Amino acid sequence: MKINVLGGVADTNIINIASVPHRSPFRYPGGKTWLVPQVRKWLHSLQDKPEEFIEPFAGGGIISLTVAFESLANRVTMIELDEQVASVWHTILSDDWEWLTKRISSFDLTYENVKNELSLTSTETRKIAFQTILKNRVYHGGILAAGSGLIKYGENGKGIRSRWYPTTLCRRIRDIAMIRDRIQFLESDGMNILQQTKDRKDVVYFVDPPYTAAGKKAGRRLYKHNELDHKALFDIMMSVAGDFLMTYDNAEEVISWAVKRNLDVLSIPMRNTHHIEMLELLIGRNLDWARPRADKNLYQSLTDCLHLELPYLSNSL
Repeated sequence: MKINVLGGVADTNIINIASVPHRSPFRYPGGKTWLVPQVRKWLHSLQDKPEEFIEPFAGGGIISLTVAFESLANRVTMIELDEQVASVWHTILSDDWEWLTKRISSFDLTYENVKNELSLTSTETRKIAFQTILKNRVYHGGILAAGSGLIKYGENGKGIRSRWYPTTLCRRIRDIAMIRDRIQFLESDGMNILQQTKDRKDVVYFVDPPYTAAGKKAGRRLYKHNELDHKALFDIMMSVAGDFLMTYDNAEEVISWAVKRNLDVLSIPMRNTHHIEMLELLIGRNLDWARPRADKNLYQSLTDCLHLELPYLSNSL
């Protein structure tokens, strides 16, 4: 095992995401299905069940949905600024969810029909929601940002039908609609909601922001709203009364922001959408719930000896 940041490596193997219930209707760039077991461990480690679980950059919402389905908090609040993604959540969490499932199940997916559908302009939320789900399923990588285009070959030469599973999509939407009384959705700026709720001790936060400065090129390609003041976000999280868990790309600048604020940092292995093994970061006030037992004393010793002066370690254990 190798420690590449001061906090060490989380006590986990790479998660087989097939073993995690897939709740979201989105196939989302940067989706966090692989992190679900760690979020469960975090929430179960808390002394009290949170009154509210807030995800300020919800995107595909797999973490929020898991918390809602498994009743890991009394209420879940999902926040998303992207109007396309927001249209889907507005629709699923309203009485229009049934219209959406019927539209999905009856749609004849051909290149011509997709192009005709996506050429239409509408101001009706449920129609925008259907177009968004359609794009998410037939565009390269599910990317909704400008510049993305239709899949040409897809899996096994299936082209745009590669990711179009109407029965599965309808089931996921129906399941979410059945528990929508547990979920609140806000089409808003997550930073503003963090500021508004920061004094509440009964709230916990899961924060998975857009790409950092190191990943700006990827951020522009994947997300419409990709600009964020990450240092300001760290400062806000330091001020919240409730507990929080942040996840970030494994970048030196991110580690330095965390270390300067005396936050705990762990790296966690995962596989990206191209099945490449890589590390992401978990950041919080205390990540002992995720740390291998043998590492806890080592981490304390390193902290005491170094006084957080050498944040990047590469010692093999």
